[in-house]
Amino acid sequence: MRNYRSYDFWKDSLILAKTIYQLTDSFPKYDAIINQMQRAAISIPSNIAEGSSRSSLNDFARYLEISIGSLYELETQIELSYMLKYINKTEYNDLIVNIQSIEKRLHSFIKKIRSIN
Repeated sequence: MRNYRSYDFWKDSLILAKTIYQLTDSFPKYDAIINQMQRAAISIPSNIAEGSSRSSLNDFARYLEISIGSLYELETQIELSYMLKYINKTEYNDLIVNIQSIEKRLHSFIKKIRSIN
């Protein structure tokens, strides 16, 4: 079993989830995007953690890929939030940079895992 707490991308994705929860607190109260963004955000570190418990590297990589899918989903929701003026340009830029950083590290880690198999 791997220690998911040791991965920087897990730590950063957990902080990202917290940021999304705090950010969506200012959105219009009943907008469905709040739930969607929160679910996508919490899915990222959750799948990293769950995948780390899998015995095979292929299974672990599959869960990391699910996390990447959630990052893409969240990125899309952030785009929409910016278009709807729920977030400003600075918030948008900071979130996109953070998301893309996590995406790149996950892609690199998956590539490394797949090369071991």
